[in-house]
Amino acid sequence: ADVATPPRFAPGDTVTVKVMHPTGHTRLPRYARGKRGTVVRLHGGFTFPDTRAHGQGDHPQHLYCVRFTARELWGDDAPARDSLCLDLWDSYLA
Repeated sequence: ADVATPPRFAPGDTVTVKVMHPTGHTRLPRYARGKRGTVVRLHGGFTFPDTRAHGQGDHPQHLYCVRFTARELWGDDAPARDSLCLDLWDSYLA
């Protein structure tokens, strides 16, 4: 989808997931809120499912692949070498 604004982040940028509690549908996992990760890829523009699910239109946004260490997400007991990548929309990130 075409997005009217340029991407705010690029691969290698550190981002923080916003702490937010929207009502209804969201694709933002609770375990990632407030956590820091690194952008590894920009996927391009896509329909924002949170607004589409509520009949508020497509509102396309940039979609990023963000890598988090397991310890960032789950604490010091998580394996030191493990990580997880999440595809996250622009409005989820700071």
